[in-house]
Amino acid sequence: MIFESHAHYDDRQFESDRDTLLKSLQENGIEYVVNIGSDVKTTRNSIELAKKYPFIYAAAGIHPSEVKHFREQDFDWLKAQAADEKCVAIGEIGLDYYWDKEKEIRDLQKYWFVRQLDLAREVNLPLVIHSRDAAKDTLDIIKEEKAEEIGGVIHCFSYSPEIAREYVEMGFYIGIGGVVTFSNAKSLKQVARETPLEKILLETDCPYLAPVPGRGKRNSSLNLIYVAKEIAKIKNADYREVIDITCNNGKAMYRI
Repeated sequence: MIFESHAHYDDRQFESDRDTLLKSLQENGIEYVVNIGSDVKTTRNSIELAKKYPFIYAAAGIHPSEVKHFREQDFDWLKAQAADEKCVAIGEIGLDYYWDKEKEIRDLQKYWFVRQLDLAREVNLPLVIHSRDAAKDTLDIIKEEKAEEIGGVIHCFSYSPEIAREYVEMGFYIGIGGVVTFSNAKSLKQVARETPLEKILLETDCPYLAPVPGRGKRNSSLNLIYVAKEIAKIKNADYREVIDITCNNGKAMYRI
């Protein structure tokens, strides 16, 4: 059975067939799904989905690109959601410098990243970390805040094998999704090759980042077989071994 470690099934791209699709997942080998919050609305939606479907769990967090709209009273609300029995992580949180170039906004991202790291420590939940074009600052904050004591996953990993190795040495998991199937994803393929299977989580980030052969189309957990097959190919490993070990990894990290 497959563990989907990062999905966004509350996204509007699933409005037309969400219930049908979700009900089909388990009969197609998807054992668990963690639906990830990225702001107040999506955190609320994720917990509602988790309450509706026994095999779905939720993560509560504020994505770095959403911090401009986040207020202290929202943080209090977020803390309350983290106490829900179906909430298994704080995320996705972190830094994203791809769109936000202004120092003021980047400083705000850092502030709420640290606050949410503190929250994860307080409520004893693992981290789902988003980092885009912010490799040094993300790693620096994680080290300064001793986030390795909290643990979690570096979602949709997009940096070098050397940085991946550093995270693995601190105990973090590396989230690998559809990008690993792209022919030009040489660095991520190297990350997959070098990272121990025991430290990899399968993810889609659906509805985004669909793997080959569905690249450019709406993604779903049903496509995780292509991610697993590519990792098995890269590591010269058995497909079933990839599925079983990464599933155990997901259950261990999210404590399910």
